[in-house]
Amino acid sequence: MDGLIQLIVLFFVIFDPLASAMVFVSATRNMKSKDMVKVGIYATLVAMSVSAIFLLFGNTFLTLFNTDMNDIKIAGGILLGILGVKMALGYNIVEDETKSGNSSNMAVASLIGTPLLTGPAAITTILITTHDYGMLSTGIAIFAVLLFAGLIFFILSKFAHKIKQTPIQVISTILGLITLAWGINFIRTGLGF
Repeated sequence: MDGLIQLIVLFFVIFDPLASAMVFVSATRNMKSKDMVKVGIYATLVAMSVSAIFLLFGNTFLTLFNTDMNDIKIAGGILLGILGVKMALGYNIVEDETKSGNSSNMAVASLIGTPLLTGPAAITTILITTHDYGMLSTGIAIFAVLLFAGLIFFILSKFAHKIKQTPIQVISTILGLITLAWGINFIRTGLGF
């Protein structure tokens, strides 16, 4: 039981659902509440799917696609960098209500699901903890943390519209810089610097 609690705490830190929740609010600020709920659900499902692939297949998946963790880090870093720049400069992830169709909403959800929730650090941690603690304990810990993330997204989708635009824009700019920094760090570590 102690090992499971340690795993939950570890994955809570690695997945960092609270930071992803702030990005979620910023990226979905022009969406209707029901669309925000869909994005939150989809982002959680994307994160769960990516986690499940690496939980079940791990290194086999990387070998199958002739890639390694450094490639994953660089690719994730590029995606985070693009998202960070758009957020920091105040651009909407979804341009406006007329363009915020299902595909745009799902693109935002995919970026939140991976690489924000399940980025290279999460994938690496899944591979290591599956080896050290076993698949069942690791899976339970991942599920618990991502369920919590999904719950946060759902709650925020109901109350985010009550937050004034200026604080959201300030938070978005700050989080954009942080997200860009994460992206640069992923690329740097992927390149071995």
